[in-house]
Amino acid sequence: MDAQPVRPTTIVRTVAVAFADPQSVTISGTAISLPRTSSGANTGAFTSADGLVQMQVSNSYGKRYRRQLKLTQSKISADPLVPSQNVRSSMSCYIVVDVPVNGFTVAEEKALVDAFTAYLSASTGAKVTHLLGGEN
Repeated sequence: MDAQPVRPTTIVRTVAVAFADPQSVTISGTAISLPRTSSGANTGAFTSADGLVQMQVSNSYGKRYRRQLKLTQSKISADPLVPSQNVRSSMSCYIVVDVPVNGFTVAEEKALVDAFTAYLSASTGAKVTHLLGGEN
């Protein structure tokens, strides 16, 4: 009888808790309420009343865990090619945390995210300005 290969055990860290409803973001000094507009397996979405701001949360599980938070803002502005017509434009900002199944605790993962967000917000957001200016 052939010996069966030993399968390593994996500790799965899943949390069955959802973000609170509603969420709130402040853009250019204006607080925007984002009520939950969808919920699914490992996903959720929150959208402003006018539909111009949306927050999406997702988690995927495989050989690595991928957690993503995405904020999208849309606006209506004049079409640069046909100024008499308006078009909808949108932009998005993401944070993705990609971690191995084992090896890091949630506290260690949070410490890296905290360092990253502090770096971006230091000096009144100078690093974000550099990034958006195309510096590398």
